[in-house]
Amino acid sequence: MNHAALSALASARGLGDSYHDYRGEFREFPAAAKTAILSAMGIDVHDAAAIDAAAKRQNAASWTRLLEPVYVRAIADTIEIEVSLPIDAQARHLQWVVLAEDGSETRGEASVAALPETARAVVDGRLFVRRTVVLERCSTLGYHQLSVACDNGLVATTSLIITPERCYEPAAMERNEKLWGLAVQLYTLRTEHTWGIGDFGDLHDLVERSARAGCNIIGVNPLHALMPANPLQISPYSPSSRQFLNVLYIDVTRVADFKDSMNARDFIAQPSVQAKLQKLRETWNVDYAGVAILKLTALRLAYAHFRAVHLASSSARAISFQQYVEARGTSLMHHAIFDTLDAHFRKQGPQYWGWPSWPADYTSPESPAVQRFASEHFEEVQFFLYLQWIAEEQLATAQARARELGITVGIYGDVAVGVNPGGSETWSNRHLYLDGVSIGAPPDPLALKGQDWGIPPQDPSELREQAYVPFITLLRNNMRAVGALRLDHVMSLCRLWWVPRGFTATDGVYVRYPLQDLMRILALESVRNRCLIVGEDLGTVPDEMRTAMERFHTYHYNVLLFEKTAAGQFKAPDKYVTRSLASVTTHDLPPLKSWWEGLDIELRIKLGLYPTDAVRDDEIEQRKRDRKALMEALMSADLWYLGPDEPLPEFSHALMRAIHLYLGFSSARLAVVQLEDLIGMVDPVNVPGTDKEHANWQRKLTQNLADIFHNPEIQEALQAIGKARRGENPNA
Repeated sequence: MNHAALSALASARGLGDSYHDYRGEFREFPAAAKTAILSAMGIDVHDAAAIDAAAKRQNAASWTRLLEPVYVRAIADTIEIEVSLPIDAQARHLQWVVLAEDGSETRGEASVAALPETARAVVDGRLFVRRTVVLERCSTLGYHQLSVACDNGLVATTSLIITPERCYEPAAMERNEKLWGLAVQLYTLRTEHTWGIGDFGDLHDLVERSARAGCNIIGVNPLHALMPANPLQISPYSPSSRQFLNVLYIDVTRVADFKDSMNARDFIAQPSVQAKLQKLRETWNVDYAGVAILKLTALRLAYAHFRAVHLASSSARAISFQQYVEARGTSLMHHAIFDTLDAHFRKQGPQYWGWPSWPADYTSPESPAVQRFASEHFEEVQFFLYLQWIAEEQLATAQARARELGITVGIYGDVAVGVNPGGSETWSNRHLYLDGVSIGAPPDPLALKGQDWGIPPQDPSELREQAYVPFITLLRNNMRAVGALRLDHVMSLCRLWWVPRGFTATDGVYVRYPLQDLMRILALESVRNRCLIVGEDLGTVPDEMRTAMERFHTYHYNVLLFEKTAAGQFKAPDKYVTRSLASVTTHDLPPLKSWWEGLDIELRIKLGLYPTDAVRDDEIEQRKRDRKALMEALMSADLWYLGPDEPLPEFSHALMRAIHLYLGFSSARLAVVQLEDLIGMVDPVNVPGTDKEHANWQRKLTQNLADIFHNPEIQEALQAIGKARRGENPNA
């Protein structure tokens, strides 16, 4: 085997050689894991000739085409791009045309000999040279088309993306005002009118209450589309598609067609249905299957009314729906067809769990069988299109209401790092997602055994070949109805931890992604959508990622429980990164009360999540030190008094208030409070490293939303946090 060629090929495809773990220790990647990843990329790693051929193709691809698949450039008076020309073709002159988004054209020409030469290479016996072309008068932000034609007949067209220098920030934050708000997993909300799961109507309710409390931002979990035909697939971080919404978040009672449908109203008025609704409201955990049955039944009745009254008459409402479908394009249509197919096959038995289990004729959205199926099931496809229309409309309404009420940022959304391998997003773009490998994270304090999330990675080379369109669509669809967006595991823009099938999460390999291109596109969509960007940068973060976040004004994600000095002391409030969002905990950490009382450690012991007894004992001792250090920090900030011989206090509302005031005094421009911590909950939303072992993504809040906001102690705590953020005395 040609090991040199294999190593060069691995490097060209983005595979790293080594990294420093969360302890700072140097580690090399296993050679077997790297070979397995190349195999997942479609390379025959067991045949020397195949390896050599793949290496030659990789090298040739960057030289034998006149233009690259895409150029991403920061806005400037002149834009430079490189072209690759074979010497024997004897091109003497070239012309270029930039067709801008708005339809305008900019043209230029140049003598090839006068263009600066940057590199040369011999490919298959031919000498190629790279030269720099300067595009003048092309300083308009956006997605443009670049065409280059040479006098020897060489012609090519590509994408030219011109981006701003940095991401969007609200004016108040540019003035260094310190904003704050609340964060919640939407499905956990309890209200008197909920159907057993927090929904967009409850989000609207939360917006109203948060505005009265003086909040500037409202954070929610990823709202991505799951699988309506399989309501037990519930993780918001393993969605069917990140481009669309979870239709179970639709508030049925707010749908105009439901209100206007006598059949729908009669259905919901039945005593048996009302009894089911009441039972769904009272459960400790969300009964996803029960919720799905009632909501989808009611929504089908609403759609039947919409079809009979509006689509049949081409009413203004019908035209609005049709315009929405046209605007969202092929990606939405594929998603609706997928949901229809998924429901069709699941009815036939448990052997069908997602598109990889479907008959071969149905595993591509472009296949004749799929197109025929979509035609034969037209109304069902239309129903799923309708659900997405309603869901997006309700989310947009909640954000519009937040803006009306003066909430500076509004809703703060979340984008998962990946998708379910059997879902819509992978089915819709088979070439982009790889089989035989999944993404995760190396060992870190949150998951000492490392993590394998079971979600497939995007091939960075293919992403670039597709001119980053999947990434652009993802950002655009998620920014459309929010004021801020959190990118889960933002390091994925720089590198991802790939775990080949059959390997443990500790034996993964980092694979590089085109960081600068992705950050520039992120900035463009952020500015266009007036959307603040927060990058979740917990865990092992490379220096180049931190540098890029600073350069592009992407906000860091600071968690109080992790914000400590090298000596183990909690950072003083004025030492927090200014351009950051700060919180006490996250969905992957225990609630504050559980952390203080060590209940999370007891749970992890029960679930067998410690690799050794020594690691367990170290964490128990570390928690004792952390609790003491946090109390010392509170005392230094004059937020608590503890006598020299007094033991640490039990958890209380007063202690919760003091810890959040500490956060409120921080120099971070954004601070969010988890609703769970306000009411002293102990059950975690999610326990990293578990699947069936713990009821993740299910438990609700223990209190009704109205009761939380009517609680005088909580009202006072929220007022105090608001004062702290404004630099006022919270105890005045």
